[in-house]
Amino acid sequence: MDTKLLARAVAAYVVGVVFVGAFVFIPAGTIRFFGGLLLIAVLFIPMFIMGIVMFVKSPSLLEKRLNSKEKEKTQKGVIAASLAMFVLGFVLAGLDFRFSWLVLPKGVQIAAAVVFLLGYAMYAEVLRENEYLSRTVEVQSGQKVIDTGLYGVVRHPMYSATILMFLSLPLVLGSLIAFVVFLIYPAVIVMRIGNEEKVLEEGLEGYSEYKKKVRYRLLPFIY
Repeated sequence: MDTKLLARAVAAYVVGVVFVGAFVFIPAGTIRFFGGLLLIAVLFIPMFIMGIVMFVKSPSLLEKRLNSKEKEKTQKGVIAASLAMFVLGFVLAGLDFRFSWLVLPKGVQIAAAVVFLLGYAMYAEVLRENEYLSRTVEVQSGQKVIDTGLYGVVRHPMYSATILMFLSLPLVLGSLIAFVVFLIYPAVIVMRIGNEEKVLEEGLEGYSEYKKKVRYRLLPFIY
């Protein structure tokens, strides 16, 4: 057993729970926040299960997913923008609940939770298909182009999954105001893809041909 990897994974998980909890429940002024509790459940229970599966089945993939130190300048900006979006969105969702600005019905929150879990399932499938997936933009030693499964439909199915997940998050929290903030995310991803594909074309053999084979980046027939 790789105890160092396990310790890193547990630490990252705990930090994530504390981060989300603090920025949601403190602005809400209470722990009795249905949307906040629902968010913690749909976000961190599947994450816990996925972490265990990766640790047992593919520790190398887990290690790549834990590495978030970007080398590309453009990607550093993308990460910073995403972090700011999450903090602002979570805080506004908590305040929205506290002061009853534009709170959505529980039915919408539950439906959004279902959509989020569908996105998470898609995310898990992408991780299963592509052992080279890292949180940073890079070309790894021995990396090959994956063009089957979801990668045969769009070139960046992981980003498609995260867009579905992250646009669902503010609706899970029941906040229309936070949803407007999270609309920044697709634009951020488009920026990330532009830089990422440049890196892949320059360093990954066969990627230019793959782009010709699979025309769409995120959504079939649209983009």
